[in-house]
Order: sequence, then structure tokens, then C-alpha cells
Amino acid sequence: MWTNWPKNSSRSLQAVDTGHYSGNSNHPFLLFPFAVRLHADQVELSTTEIRQAVQKALAEDIGSGDATTLAVVPEAATAKSVMRAREPLIVAGLAFAETAFNELSTQIEIKGAAKDGQHAKAGEILLWVSGPARAILTAERVALNFVQRLSGVATLTAQFVDAIKGTHAQILDTRKTTPGWRRLEKYAVTCGGGKNHRLGLFDMVLIKDNHLAALQNEKTNVIALAVARAREKFPKLKIEVEADTLEQAEQAADVGADFILLDNMNPVQLRLAVQKIKGRAQTEASGGVNPANVRMIAETGVDFISVGALTHSARAVDIGLDFEP
Repeated sequence: MWTNWPKNSSRSLQAVDTGHYSGNSNHPFLLFPFAVRLHADQVELSTTEIRQAVQKALAEDIGSGDATTLAVVPEAATAKSVMRAREPLIVAGLAFAETAFNELSTQIEIKGAAKDGQHAKAGEILLWVSGPARAILTAERVALNFVQRLSGVATLTAQFVDAIKGTHAQILDTRKTTPGWRRLEKYAVTCGGGKNHRLGLFDMVLIKDNHLAALQNEKTNVIALAVARAREKFPKLKIEVEADTLEQAEQAADVGADFILLDNMNPVQLRLAVQKIKGRAQTEASGGVNPANVRMIAETGVDFISVGALTHSARAVDIGLDFEP
């Protein structure tokens, strides 16, 4: 029964044809009318960026038309539905779901019951969606794909963040993201309480082992050479150096690296590296991080722990859209 359906919606009702997707630029009132950003200095998703991602997904899914819905469901049919969490999760991506429904019909009425970054219990309602049945059915999969995937990233991130509570360390994401979805997935990381590392190759210098290997024939202290060249070429960018050994970590600190990436070091090595660096640079642990060892890593005193799994291995959480009488 719909005794709990939210009242007093501000949406107008207009007749539309949902047979073929061409994009709807005349949106009614949105629950998420402005850019989406949970934390300062983190990824910010604009409404234009969200809409473009949704339009591409809808075009891919609908093609020349939703054959099943057009054949089975009368054009005048209406429906009421709820988007519901089917397991405990951290919410992310609701603006994408709303946009997906709105792209197909300005008749769609949506009420939010949750917000990005919020913990939702199994069975908890995230959105109320009502209006033309055809539009709801056609947008359903795309709306769920965005919310399930992004909430999955947020949920996994929150597990890592919770595991290191009370320590000095912070959880970072990486560039190991789904092609074309980097900003979306990094936004989801912030919903789970994580922090964004560099967005790409352009906003920070990260001198890795292969960069150093390319300089082996030029100078004995290749770390010093690489940092000096980076400072000269991009004086406004922060510089991070990947260190595989304690000696490299010390060299990077000596030449003024802003961050030192302690790669695949065990907890004893991490603790020694932090002691040798002595606060001259911020430290980041990386490699082989999982929920079972992340707290041990955090307790070594590192400033950051980067976790590629947040984006490359997060599973889509279970969220459904249920039609109700």
C-alpha cells in the first residue's frame, strides 16, 4: 500500500512519448539541482557532467526503443515504485538515478528518502519514484547501474575508513578506475569517507620506479635528478616519489619531495621509513592493502594509505526498484 507516499510534490505533469530516447533538456525541479561534492577540495560533479554520463548510458541501453515496454505497457499507464537498499550500504549516485528518470519524462515525480554519504540499512528506501510506467521501466536499469556501482565503491571505502579509525592515517583512492568513470568513482570514494589522490597525470608529479629506471644512465642519484627536473618544469605541482627501499625513502626526503610513496613495504619497514623521514615529507603506504592488514599499516604512523581496490574491485551492492500497488 502507498500510505507512506510523500505528498506535495512540486513536479508538473506533461504527456511525453518514451518510445525513442533523444534526451530531455527540459527538466523539472531536481532533488540535486547543483553540483555534487561532499568535501572541499574533492571531486565535484556538475549537473552537466551527470547528465552527459546518464544520456550516454540511456542511449546505449535504449537504442531505437525499449521493445518490451512499448509492446506490453499501455502509453497511459502510471506506476509508483521505490528504490530500496537490499543490504547495508553507503549511498552514492542518487543524482544519476534521478537524472535517468527525468531524461525520459518530465512527468516523473521523485522524492528523496536518503542522501549520498548516508548509511542505509537493508530494506531502507532511497528514492520514491512515480509517474508514467513506460518511462520508469525504461530508465530503471540505467538508474540502478549508477547507484549500485557508486554505492558499492562508497561502501567498500567506508569499510577501510572504519578499520583505521583512531589512527593518524587517511584512506586514498588511486587511478585504477573504470575508464570514463574516474571522476564518478572518485566522487563515490568521498561518499564513503575516503580522500581523493591525484585525478590524473596532470595535477601532481608522481615519480615512480619506471621513471627512475629510465634515468639510470644519467646520474647516480636519479631521485635527486628527477625531483630537480620536476621542480623546474612544474614549480606549482606537488611532487611525490615512489620508494621501494628505505634508502630511496631517505633520498626522496633529503631532496625535498612533498610526498613519499612507500611501495609494498611490510609494517616493520614502514615504521622505519616514517622514522627516517622524520616529518620532512608526508608518507603514503601502498601495495597489498586489504581490510585484514590496513589497520596494522595505519598504526605504523604513515599519513596516507592508497587502496586501488576501492575502485577496481568494489562490487555493485544490491539495490532494487520495486513497483508497488
